[in-house]
Amino acid sequence: APKAAPAAAPVAAPAATVSIAGGRPTIASTDGAFSATLHGVMQLDTAHYFQDKGLPAVIGNGRDLNSGSNFRRARLGMDGKVFKNFDYSVLLDFGGAGTDGSGVLQELFLQYNYAPFKVRVGAFAPNVGLEDAGSTNGSLFAERPAISELTRGLAAADRRYALQVQTGGERWLLSAAATGGKTGDAQTFDEQQGFVARAAFLPVKTKDWIVHTGVGAGYIVTPAQTAVGGAYPLTLTERPELRVDGTTLVTTGAIDADNLRHVGVELAVQHKNLLIQSEYFDIALDRRNPAAGVSDPKFGGWYIEGGWVLTGESRRYNGSTFAFDAPSIANPFDPKAGKWGAWELAARYSVLDLNHHETATLAADRVRGGEQTIWTAGVNWFPNSVTKFSLDYLDVDIDRLDPAGGTVALSQGYQAVNLRSQFAF
Repeated sequence: APKAAPAAAPVAAPAATVSIAGGRPTIASTDGAFSATLHGVMQLDTAHYFQDKGLPAVIGNGRDLNSGSNFRRARLGMDGKVFKNFDYSVLLDFGGAGTDGSGVLQELFLQYNYAPFKVRVGAFAPNVGLEDAGSTNGSLFAERPAISELTRGLAAADRRYALQVQTGGERWLLSAAATGGKTGDAQTFDEQQGFVARAAFLPVKTKDWIVHTGVGAGYIVTPAQTAVGGAYPLTLTERPELRVDGTTLVTTGAIDADNLRHVGVELAVQHKNLLIQSEYFDIALDRRNPAAGVSDPKFGGWYIEGGWVLTGESRRYNGSTFAFDAPSIANPFDPKAGKWGAWELAARYSVLDLNHHETATLAADRVRGGEQTIWTAGVNWFPNSVTKFSLDYLDVDIDRLDPAGGTVALSQGYQAVNLRSQFAF
């Protein structure tokens, strides 16, 4: 009988390396085809609110905002690469707004890279704006501007089911995504369907100067159907740029909508250690089967903010997201060596207007969502690339008529101080 062929020698698996860069532990194959990096984020906010006493009962829970502490973000996750051209990310978040969360699937996606294209599918935050694209670990303030946070949440935002295609070069970026509902949302009869897109361009990029321009847009083709046979409500609302208390003070209430569209424009200028950026947003909603005399509402808002790094470092411009990140730390904190990390002063003014024909004679035509304006000033300390401490002062003004038609306004003004303690790797 013929002899059996000898068994093939097993193919040796490529050797692996273990490294820690910027506090992030990484395991990678020596051929670069596979990698896994662990991530962790702690953002602890501790705030005190200064409000007038005896505010009218119609304001509800907003009469006495909760001074205290909250883990805004408490994240654990892993990302990496498989078979060279595929990226992945898995991220859980146990933080929350007002109260700490029980844990949600924050991000889970697979991305295929075929230069110059990137195709991503899963649950993530599609690219829709300048402040939206920036990492919250390195942001100027504890929260995004209210109008930016509201707009990104309409058809994009964290936990959104989406399919996104992105391409770009050194000075330009284009992205577009088809989006659905979000992980963790209650089941509806049909989930929301929408699209978002963004284009960004750097007309100036030198050693000392960066000028960024961009435009982003979104379209909700069909809002989520919440009732048999109909009801497609959309509610536009946002908290006042601090989440130790999760109460919203401006809101349109539920509007039965046929569709919604929004557009935003971006502009940022950086000169060495000084950064100024701004965005303007316009939102339009078409009602579903409006009564005679009832118009389709429009809303909007804008912000301008800036940061000046006192220790001379520049904020980093992220060429993959076309947004600004935390500054590089020239002298990580080491008091024995006389090194104190990076220090930054920051300021912002933001406006969110959710009113539409608020004084119209026809009550059904009014949307008394309110107008929210906020001045914020803060100081950021980056002892090193992993830790950050921020102290912010907010002056909030709410101008809102009673949506129920009463004569008592829901207006108020208050101040708040917040300390954020953060480590992120």
